[in-house]
Amino acid sequence: MQLVFSDAQYWEDFLPLTFTRPVAEMRCGILTFSERWQKLLESTEISWFTEMYLQQKFKEPEKKESLFLVPNFLPTETVVQQIKDLKQGEALVYEDELLAAKINMDGFSLNQIEKMTDIKEDLIFFKKPTDLFSFNKEAIDFDFKLLTHGKTSQELSSTNGFLGNKEDLFIEEGAEVEFSTINTKTGKIYIGKNTEVMEGCNLRGPIALCEGSKFNLGAKIYGATTVGPHSKVGGEVSNIIIFGYSNKGHDGFVGNSVIGEWCNLGADTNSSNLKNNYGNVKLWNYRTKDFQDTGLQFAGLIMGDHSKTAINTQLNTGTVIGVASNIFKEGFPPNLIENFSWGGFKDDERFKLDKAYEVAEKVMGRRKLPLTEDDKGILKHIFNEY
Repeated sequence: MQLVFSDAQYWEDFLPLTFTRPVAEMRCGILTFSERWQKLLESTEISWFTEMYLQQKFKEPEKKESLFLVPNFLPTETVVQQIKDLKQGEALVYEDELLAAKINMDGFSLNQIEKMTDIKEDLIFFKKPTDLFSFNKEAIDFDFKLLTHGKTSQELSSTNGFLGNKEDLFIEEGAEVEFSTINTKTGKIYIGKNTEVMEGCNLRGPIALCEGSKFNLGAKIYGATTVGPHSKVGGEVSNIIIFGYSNKGHDGFVGNSVIGEWCNLGADTNSSNLKNNYGNVKLWNYRTKDFQDTGLQFAGLIMGDHSKTAINTQLNTGTVIGVASNIFKEGFPPNLIENFSWGGFKDDERFKLDKAYEVAEKVMGRRKLPLTEDDKGILKHIFNEY
């Protein structure tokens, strides 16, 4: 059965993270939303219902019977079963919003739905970027169970110090963890395949270190943190999510933040996550085109793909950075840094598109991945339209 992941009304609310991907391809917990649903529903035949300029890379649905799914929530076992049991023309609704439907994508129309069932259980729903780190503990717990059930963890080396319950630590094959402290009293810790925790690290769960990633010497990691695949993290981080292929390899603090792919934070980059007056943090909202109260006391950085900070960069509480931005000037840049900014300040010149391609090719080449024509098309659209 073809799974069709729909952005529904949420794509714009997750900008700048979704400038370069559908909602389903964001990471929270250990997995992306699409990876999680593929495991839950035991299907790898997937497509996306997203913005037109993204559909070249993220393929449109084939015109056939499909399971249409809004992916950005954590289901209960009951809801997973309800989704599996859907018959053609049936749908599930949560808080008056369509969540899942068994329909034919040939002549796609919600008029095909003949029966709607309300989900009565409370669900954890992700509706904006801050929800990703706010509910990351719950997502790590969910994915930890999904990925480790029935499997046996690798043994933790005796060179490490350990606090907590060993059942809350899972180490995949090929991982190296030596001479560090591991504390699962506050949450589960997942160490993915072929990862490395270098000497002197202090890990306090919940934490997910995904495949091929690394904690550098002496890193301090705590507060429901996810480091996506093929990334490096050093210094101090608390309650952050890195989607993947990004580096914050050196000293400096980042907290309560979401960082996309192909980003690099220079040494001693610091991002404030708490205002001096302890008030609620406001973040730029691309839909309303103004700064909106998050209702959170702690909120740091939301960073789009391919963006970079220079050494000693200082970022204000509640900073939003677009795609392919370069921040390198002295002083605090504004709380909104536009796509393709060259410098990081308002009215700075734009990062030239051909130079952005050139840098992306070099950065991605280091991970042995190509910058495809589809990738270039996405960056060009963002450059021209946003």
